[in-house]
Amino acid sequence: MPSMDHQSRMRRTVDRLGIVRILLVQVMVLLALGGAVVRYVNWSSEVALQEFLSAGRPALAGASSRPQPMSQPQAPVQTVKSKAACPRKA
Repeated sequence: MPSMDHQSRMRRTVDRLGIVRILLVQVMVLLALGGAVVRYVNWSSEVALQEFLSAGRPALAGASSRPQPMSQPQAPVQTVKSKAACPRKA
């Protein structure tokens, strides 16, 4: 059985090389994550800019400028013949 003096010296010993390795790994992981975030933000902003710039142009070269018909028919538009179309209630 080891002596009490030997055990107390073992507890006081700090593995400085191990601490440096852990810190180095943490810094490397942090840099990798930071680089990934920067690349993603750059990529997504480029995609959004291209989408914004192409919003004014038709998607196809032969596409017309009028909107495509919707799946449900729209209600017919009725024009008002006089200014007071609805009777006023007091």
